[in-house]
Amino acid sequence: MKTFNNNLIALFTVLFVFVSCNEDDFLSEEPLDFFSPGNSFVTSENFQSSLADLYAKYRFIYFNGAFENYNHLLGTDIMFNARATEDGNRFGNYVTALDVTSFIPEYHWDRWYKIIANANTIIDRLPDSEIDLGQQPPIEAEARLFRALAYRHLVYLYGGVPLIVAEITSPQTDFVRASREEVLDQIVEDAVFATENLPGISEVVDGKLSNLVAWHLLAETYISQGNFDGAIAAASVVINDPATALMMDRFGSRATEPGDVYWDLFRRENQNRSSGNSEAIWVSQMEVDLPGGFITTANTATNNLERFLVPASWTLNDPDGNSGMLGWVGDTNIGGRGVSFMRPTAFFENELWQSDFDNDLRNSEANYVRDIFYDNPDSPFFGQSAKDNPGPLLQSQSWRWYPWLTKATTPSNHPPELYEDPDRLLLKSSAGTTYRDRYYLRLAETYLLRAEAYLGNGDAANAATDINAVRQRSNANPVSAGEVDIDYILDERARELSLEEMRRITLHRTGKLVERVRLYNDLNADDILDFHGLWPIPAREIEANINGNLEQNPGY
Repeated sequence: MKTFNNNLIALFTVLFVFVSCNEDDFLSEEPLDFFSPGNSFVTSENFQSSLADLYAKYRFIYFNGAFENYNHLLGTDIMFNARATEDGNRFGNYVTALDVTSFIPEYHWDRWYKIIANANTIIDRLPDSEIDLGQQPPIEAEARLFRALAYRHLVYLYGGVPLIVAEITSPQTDFVRASREEVLDQIVEDAVFATENLPGISEVVDGKLSNLVAWHLLAETYISQGNFDGAIAAASVVINDPATALMMDRFGSRATEPGDVYWDLFRRENQNRSSGNSEAIWVSQMEVDLPGGFITTANTATNNLERFLVPASWTLNDPDGNSGMLGWVGDTNIGGRGVSFMRPTAFFENELWQSDFDNDLRNSEANYVRDIFYDNPDSPFFGQSAKDNPGPLLQSQSWRWYPWLTKATTPSNHPPELYEDPDRLLLKSSAGTTYRDRYYLRLAETYLLRAEAYLGNGDAANAATDINAVRQRSNANPVSAGEVDIDYILDERARELSLEEMRRITLHRTGKLVERVRLYNDLNADDILDFHGLWPIPAREIEANINGNLEQNPGY
């Protein structure tokens, strides 16, 4: 027994010597009771959860309810701060909004780089996972497309930015700016990979990325590179796909009610392909009062386009100074619980429609509300136009009512839980959210993108053909080849895609922001400066980058 014990002690001594020689292995920790990058990227379920988080982050940037999520509409050629204040958060003043220490450039820089960081982690961890090699490319493609979409926003807002295409696992303070061309090249590389490895649009569930989203992004990026032939070919893949088509006839949940096909595109339950919408390319999914559904009847914290765009017409008094309105009425007269934060410019309200004012469906009574009627039966002005008979409030504060777009809300179709008095469509104070899914991308935009590529290629005739495909659906007069230039295409995008596209990104991308704001936005015409065509690199990023060089954009 003693001999056995002595031998055992000797064995442990030898083992200890060998084990103790590798201190790194001995001291390394493998977390077992909490998640870390080491144990969170192993199974297919792990990676699908991480991809779902990218969808959530992307949705948050587009549709969270704070002012920063309207930065791409406010201060443009089509929308401005309705209260006309100097508030930088609402682009009441460009110099204030785009200071190097302002919240706006910091917020968007942080959010888009977070998506890039998470996408890089997915891509880099994938090869060492337990997922079969043959099943890895679609996962990588999804992550790479998110990375490309993030760089799309960054490059048009800031110009050349640090190009990070690998997971960062330790603090880094030596970033440098890549050139704009290098960032565009990376977007193309990621988008091409996605076109080759993502499923077709008929193979994915509503809300998921398909290869057509990648083809659309590729077309847009090729235009920025001057590769117009490539852009035309890429956009044509989307347009010619047998599963896509512009919606030309009435459809969906309210097709039997007064309205038109353009109105149908923005009614509840009508955005997705599963509802028969062949025009939808990529749609943000939202569900009311469900975990992860993003929108709720309890408050207006998210997707509150109704709150921002619809005017506060429920506050109006009649010419006698008495209450002219019932309150928050969810029909086309009031539109819900708007608070007049964001107003269409005079250009968007009037000049943009000109000769097609009476026939373009996008400017029809169903889609663009241009009058307001006193709806309080106790007022002697009941049923009369408040625009023609303004009360004291409207006379002194014009922001309380202005023409507005019904695509911002769900007239006469708010969730039942929101009605205080369903018979009169009176809403509760918690109204203000837009209770439907939202488009990231519709086929109409792809047509207008291809028109832009044709124009860049000197082919105005085909550019006009693509524009007219969109205009025909809205009963607008066709445009001739001689009328088509980049400003006409931007005008048509405003008519078709208002409140959908990130207008600021389009204007930055085409280099037309400063010019068109000066022409069409009376509030910001004097305070937008030449260098505002790019945003500043946030000062805190430059200061923290002590071992690198993040050169500031000119003018800041």
